[in-house]
Amino acid sequence: MNHYAPRDWLPHERPSLPGSPSTPVHSTPRRWAYAMVGLLVALTGGLGNSLVIANLPYLQGALGATTAEMAWLPAAYVMTNVSMNLLLVKFRQQFGLRAFTEVFLVLYALVTFGHLFVNDLSSAIAVRAAHGMVGAALNSLGLYYMIQAFPAKWRLKALVLGLGTSQLALPLARLFSEDLLQIAEWRGLYLFELGLALAALGCVFLLKLPPGDRFKTFEKLDFLTFAILASGVALLCAVLSLGRIDWWLEAPWIGIASAASIVLILAGLAIEHNRSNPMLMTRWLGSGAMIRLGLAVILIRMVLSEQSTGAVGFLQALNMGSEQMRSLYVVMLLGSIAGLVVSALTIHPEHLFKPLIISLALMTAGSSMDSFSSNLTRPANMYASQFLLAFGGTFFLGPTMALGTRNVMTNPRNLVSFSVLFGICNNLGGLIGSALLGTFQVVREKFHSSSIVEHLSLIDPQVAARLQSTGAAYAGVIFDPALRTTQGMQALAASATREANILAYNDVFMLIAVIALLTMLWIFTRSLWLLSMNKKSARNAPSSTLTSGAPSR
Repeated sequence: MNHYAPRDWLPHERPSLPGSPSTPVHSTPRRWAYAMVGLLVALTGGLGNSLVIANLPYLQGALGATTAEMAWLPAAYVMTNVSMNLLLVKFRQQFGLRAFTEVFLVLYALVTFGHLFVNDLSSAIAVRAAHGMVGAALNSLGLYYMIQAFPAKWRLKALVLGLGTSQLALPLARLFSEDLLQIAEWRGLYLFELGLALAALGCVFLLKLPPGDRFKTFEKLDFLTFAILASGVALLCAVLSLGRIDWWLEAPWIGIASAASIVLILAGLAIEHNRSNPMLMTRWLGSGAMIRLGLAVILIRMVLSEQSTGAVGFLQALNMGSEQMRSLYVVMLLGSIAGLVVSALTIHPEHLFKPLIISLALMTAGSSMDSFSSNLTRPANMYASQFLLAFGGTFFLGPTMALGTRNVMTNPRNLVSFSVLFGICNNLGGLIGSALLGTFQVVREKFHSSSIVEHLSLIDPQVAARLQSTGAAYAGVIFDPALRTTQGMQALAASATREANILAYNDVFMLIAVIALLTMLWIFTRSLWLLSMNKKSARNAPSSTLTSGAPSR
């Protein structure tokens, strides 16, 4: 890489990684200002997609679309958002942080403004795709602002808070977005988001990040690799997002897209593997340490799908509305904030496996508690379990990122590769979790429904009594006995379907608990093995501990 403008940094000011800002000493008021701007920018980036996810049914009515068509809105966002780190890291390194900050925030505000003029589904999907591209920049931007707010000795705490703040967006969106809809229907959501984007833009112009080093990093072949890999990952995201809606084996496009995504991803990796100066360090990404880290992130994100796909879906199946679930969203938000705060206070570079094990243990407990739900379960009955899941969901994030960046520090060339790995694993883990749990719920609902219907016989005295009592409830409005019996049979069928759904969701919760438990045991066993290997190395060669550092695999 060619250096654009060599700088003589003081030791405490030197950027920790290429493309990151320098870290001069700031006054306390200025540190608070950086923290507030970082919080605003991170929430602005997170709310972009969360407002849409939380309000898909309302947007569906406004756009006159089917459920399958509406699923393309969050899918389009993720399809473009996942791969953008391939270019964003190099953009920061070559053109500087200030250009990166101002260009992408202006684009973000313009795209959000464009939302106000969306009138049909196709234009809405196009705008969501553009939003995904520019929104990817805000997560790293919020992190960099948060890093400026803390002294060097608390750098890991800044990492935790900078990464975790965007995770608060979904419970926040569920809390207040219904009020925004009452202001200007679905445009109220985008007016609020536009206001946030403009406020963030003004704050960033007023309080700029310190400059960092600039390098000439882009090569012509980078754009070919990006086009191939981004297309492959986008197709994979589309399959995972819509597979359980269009159903995996029924829609021909799912098979075509799956095959094309595999071919494109392998072709992009093959190009990178054989380049003299690759954008992605494929050999490093294929190492055991990185594969294990990526798998751990995917599994944990799958477990976290319990809140969006499991608990919320379960309560909606019981005909609970947003107003009835508002208190549960408050508990989820408090759990996420508590996880962030505790993680920031307790994170230690020598003990990064412990938070992962604790997070998974809490998620196992929370999912197990939910697996005993019934038709009498209400949001208040899920406060404890959802608090545990929300706490674990933010408690694990910072230590996981720290495990990866520790490998990057030894070789900064791996920064792009790690950013792509972490972003893809985070997003794909959530998509895989939603696809797996949603599919499992549908399959188990069919199983339980058939099992329940098998035992519904008119010669059964209990079934006959239930039909008679249900039909009698309509006696005041329906005078025909045959129609009352038909109405009673329909009500009994609806009850059977509801009970089948409840049993299916209980199976989903138990599956999540099993995945969390197995992941926790794997990480715990791995940490014990690394500890024993380190002790053995220390006995055989005491000096080796000075160079090997903490375990990173």
